[in-house]
Amino acid sequence: MKAGLHIGKTKTLTITVTNEMFAQFDGKVVHPVYSTASMVYHMEWVSRQLLIPYLEDHEEGMGAAVSVQHVAPSGLGSTINLTATVSGISTKEITTEVYVENAKGLIGKGKVKQVVLPKKLIQEKVRTTTT
Repeated sequence: MKAGLHIGKTKTLTITVTNEMFAQFDGKVVHPVYSTASMVYHMEWVSRQLLIPYLEDHEEGMGAAVSVQHVAPSGLGSTINLTATVSGISTKEITTEVYVENAKGLIGKGKVKQVVLPKKLIQEKVRTTTT
């Protein structure tokens, strides 16, 4: 990884809840609110945005672990802010703490761990899992 990424660095992602983000299984909406699956996706995305500028040309980041607590609902059209803060870093991984809030307050929190690997190694791993 390139130098400069440090503990405490933050990034915020702002999204608006859409129908596609509702809690659903097999195409059927269970609850018309922001789903835990969407929250995990956005937590990974905001965490990845912290890492991208620091990847060398031959490196790529991959999700390795996510822990999440979804503590409150957020309905259609609501604005959600996800703020990721680097809480751990080494030459091969980055960990972020993520807080997820809407206008009423905290709706979720968790941690995201990404590993940094050579692109060639990732390509080889993908190739061996798909054949």
